[in-house]
Amino acid sequence: MKAMILAAGRGERMRPLTDFTPKPLLKVAGKALIEYSIENLAEAGYRDIVINLAYLGRQIRDHCGDGRRWKVSIQYSDEGEVALETAGGIAKALPLLGDEPFLVVNADIIFDYPLADLRDKTIDLAHLLLIDNPPHHPLGDFCLRPNGLLSEQGGTKLTFSGIGVYRPALFKTVSAEQPLKLRPVLEQAMQQGKVSGEKFAGLWVDIGTPQRLRELDAMAIG
Repeated sequence: MKAMILAAGRGERMRPLTDFTPKPLLKVAGKALIEYSIENLAEAGYRDIVINLAYLGRQIRDHCGDGRRWKVSIQYSDEGEVALETAGGIAKALPLLGDEPFLVVNADIIFDYPLADLRDKTIDLAHLLLIDNPPHHPLGDFCLRPNGLLSEQGGTKLTFSGIGVYRPALFKTVSAEQPLKLRPVLEQAMQQGKVSGEKFAGLWVDIGTPQRLRELDAMAIG
C-alpha cells in the first residue's frame, strides 16, 4: 500500500511562524513535523510515499529529498502556488498513488497509532481513524455506528484524526485542477454506506496553533 502525506496548506493559524517556513517544517523536539509522519510510515512498512506541495513547497522538497535517509521512496505532487485542499490535492496525486487503496496522513499531527494495522484494511471507499473531540473541536465530525459505518447524524460525534485509507474511486468525480475539501466527498460516500471507521484512544496531537506547538515541544516528543 502506498501512502500520502498532506503538506500543501499555508498554515495561516500558525503565523507568523509560517511566514517564511512551511508548517510541515516547523520543529518539535528539534525535528520537523513532517519527519514524524515519514518515520511512522517507514516503521510501519510503507515504502512508497507521495507528498503534496504548494506554499513554500520547494523547502519541503529540499528537506525531505527522495526519502533515502528513511529508507523510503518519496515522490511529490506539486499543486503550484494555490493549494487544492484535501480532496483536490488527493485527486491530483492519483497518478502517483496507483489503482489500489492508499493511506493518507496529515503532516501536522503527532500520534502513536500503529499504521501497520491499516496496510491490509478491507474497505469500501474509505476508512477513517476517529478520536475523542479535542478542546479546539468540541462538536466533532462524524458518528461511528455500531456496525462500523460512519454517518453525519445519528449518534455522538467523534473527530476525524486526519488519518484515513481511501480507494481511488472515491475521487473519480473530483477535479484535479480545482480546490475541493474532503468533507463533501466523504459525506456523499457516507450516504451510500461506503465509509467505515474506528476509534483511536492513544496519543494524538494536532499542531494547529503556535501555542500547541510550544506545548508539544515542551513535552519533548521524540
